[in-house]
Amino acid sequence: MYRERASHVDGVVVWRRTAPAGDHGPVYPVLPDGCMDLLWTGGRLGVAGPDTRAYAPDLTGGAGTGPGECVGVRFAPGIAPAVLGVPAHELRDRRVDLSDLWPGPESREIAERLAAASDPAAALESVALRRMALAGPPDPLLRAVVEGLDAGRTVASVAETVGLGTRRLHRRSLDAFGYGPKTLARVLRLQRALALVRASVPYAEAAAAAGYADQAHLARETRDLAGLTLGTYEALANSETPQPSGSSTTA
Repeated sequence: MYRERASHVDGVVVWRRTAPAGDHGPVYPVLPDGCMDLLWTGGRLGVAGPDTRAYAPDLTGGAGTGPGECVGVRFAPGIAPAVLGVPAHELRDRRVDLSDLWPGPESREIAERLAAASDPAAALESVALRRMALAGPPDPLLRAVVEGLDAGRTVASVAETVGLGTRRLHRRSLDAFGYGPKTLARVLRLQRALALVRASVPYAEAAAAAGYADQAHLARETRDLAGLTLGTYEALANSETPQPSGSSTTA
């Protein structure tokens, strides 16, 4: 089961995921959404980089979390690199220990604090917000890029609006989002469509509303980015009743 809530800071979502007891079949995958996450699971403090493909999480639980439980803080596209101190492309499709990014006593002290916390999700949120305050406010240019692409505008149009050439926009996007603006646009478009699918909108209508040529186009993109058919995705989504993606919080 998946639950999430918005933090009081824009662009941050706090979430908790618990695996059902017993043999529960396929695990609902984490799909590309342009976001990055700070994770606490199995007594491990880690970071999930931006994905370009579906990821099946390990919900084995462990010290500091309940059985089959993971808690996390999700940063909207473009926020996490400044908070973590590393370009997003270096973490693309990776899960790493926070100690790899923050060597020294800091990550160890944070892990000890989380292990002792009665509410690890709230404790992890506190860590994330403190680091965000130190990093300063998110770059408004990056937010404009995300908003433009999520509105279905072309990369060239967004580049012109924010005052960057397409090459400079590509370089900035690699550092901020982990991949180029065309890939980010694909990811955001898929998330728009799948949000409609979760809301029981017919596939053809969801495809048209999200900006796909037709239902077949949406089906191909779902297979390419999520590794699932639309029917399989809808069944898994309904079985775990996930909340909307973090990318919608820009996520």
